[in-house]
Amino acid sequence: MKLKTLLLTLLALSFVGLIAYRITSNAAAQGDKKPNGSTKSVQTLNGFVIQEKDFSNIISVSGSIDANEQVEIRSEVSGIVENIYFKEGATVTKGQTLFKVNDIELRAQLAQAVTKRNLAAENERRAKLLLEKEAISQEEYDIASAEFRSLQSQTQLIQAQIAKTAIKAPFTGKIGLRNISPGTYLTPTTVVTNLVSAKEVKITFSIPEKYASEIKLNQTINFTVSGNSKIYNATVYAIEPSVDIATRTLLVRAKADNKNNELFPGTYANVKVPLNAIPNAILIPTEAVIPIQNGKKVYIKEKGKAKEVTVETGTRTESSILVTDGLKAGDTLITSGIMSLKPDTPVTIKVTN
Repeated sequence: MKLKTLLLTLLALSFVGLIAYRITSNAAAQGDKKPNGSTKSVQTLNGFVIQEKDFSNIISVSGSIDANEQVEIRSEVSGIVENIYFKEGATVTKGQTLFKVNDIELRAQLAQAVTKRNLAAENERRAKLLLEKEAISQEEYDIASAEFRSLQSQTQLIQAQIAKTAIKAPFTGKIGLRNISPGTYLTPTTVVTNLVSAKEVKITFSIPEKYASEIKLNQTINFTVSGNSKIYNATVYAIEPSVDIATRTLLVRAKADNKNNELFPGTYANVKVPLNAIPNAILIPTEAVIPIQNGKKVYIKEKGKAKEVTVETGTRTESSILVTDGLKAGDTLITSGIMSLKPDTPVTIKVTN
């Protein structure tokens, strides 16, 4: 019985040993790397040899289009609207009367003030003659003179208020839609309409602080607007003197011609800002860059193996990104399979242009 048990045990051990041998043989045949130094399988990936070339550094930012001049039309005095002299959407000229507020009460006050002023003027004249004859004191004359000047100032104040009842256009432009009708009671808080001068428009945009030193006055920029493929030009005329601490950007404003009224204030603009040209620049495809915790990395081929390289980048275009540090001309950059690639993996590169 013991002999039979021993034989069965030896048979089982032999069977297990045979299975382990076959597994080891198959793994070795497939090229798995073992501690004794056997090699991994070689991966074939896409890549290209890095070459230097001149790069016209252009950054793309979002901006907004503003009217050259724009103002809300209000009345400085309260009262009933007497007449409206503008048509909605029409062009008005500087100084043109837009509407009139009823001023009948102010004119009555003016007539009363003028009467008092004239009487005070006559009293002042008589007091001056009496003073010359030493019939009154200097103090009495000064009182008469002060009263005349006070009433004269009051008359001028009422005249100024009457002038404000005729609201005039502060500049030439296109008038908007009106929010009043004849007979409406206005207060200074009531917005009557908008006046916009848009023969020229302003394009306001911000650039990252690292490019702040490269933007210049009178520099030409290009921009496009939604729904229109036409490329417009504008000239930088003002730059904010300091960088915004919250956004770390510099505010810039340019001016563009709009004689054909193709550009509407309030719309967004896609702005392209040309910066200094970079000679001997290194550009790589954006898909070759892997974001990591402390920056970005890429893989290159070195001595037949994949090597991980940390890079610093600059301007990004639609398909490529500028590398400012980490790569050099002649390096073979790996562009496919990089997400599953590990350092020191044997690779062969199918070079593409």
